[in-house]
Amino acid sequence: MVKGYATFVSGYETSAYGIEWMRFEPEAPVPELVRTVPHVAFEVDDLSAELAGKEILIAPNSPSPGVTVAFIVENGAPVEFLQFDKK
Repeated sequence: MVKGYATFVSGYETSAYGIEWMRFEPEAPVPELVRTVPHVAFEVDDLSAELAGKEILIAPNSPSPGVTVAFIVENGAPVEFLQFDKK
């Protein structure tokens, strides 16, 4: 479970294709579009640059240490961007 988000994720570590499955509890603070429409996720080097001029669905946030994520709407579908802290 992603603490504080009422969201469960699984499968990424065992998927040959890097697919992560998500399940949301009723109280999960995520938009309906994310709950109901599958999305793709991309690792980016500069999250701010990727978000510039886009329709932001979920503002940048840090669901776990070392990663910042945000969602935009692209052609009616959610798209997730992830930026990992450089160490």
